[in-house]
Amino acid sequence: MRDKLIQAAARRSSSSSSKRRQQKAAAASSSSSRSKQQQQLQHQQQQQHQQQHHQQQQQQQQHQQQQQHQQQQQQHQQQQQQQQQQQQQQQQQLTRS
Repeated sequence: MRDKLIQAAARRSSSSSSKRRQQKAAAASSSSSRSKQQQQLQHQQQQQHQQQHHQQQQQQQQHQQQQQHQQQQQQHQQQQQQQQQQQQQQQQQLTRS
């Protein structure tokens, strides 16, 4: 009788320990999958951040190009003004003489 009780208790403890082992394994696998998801999320966020950075650089480049274009236009206008001034000076000299 005692042997049967001992065997039953041993069976119970072994089944509970195996359950515990299964639970631990399940928890570990779920936590690892969770960490994988987090890593993927972080990776996606980093990619998005890099893309945003790239867009900002492109916008800056466009801005610089526009500034250069404006500067060229200004230089062109200055040259025209200088030519006009020279022409006026020549006319003045002609009228004086």
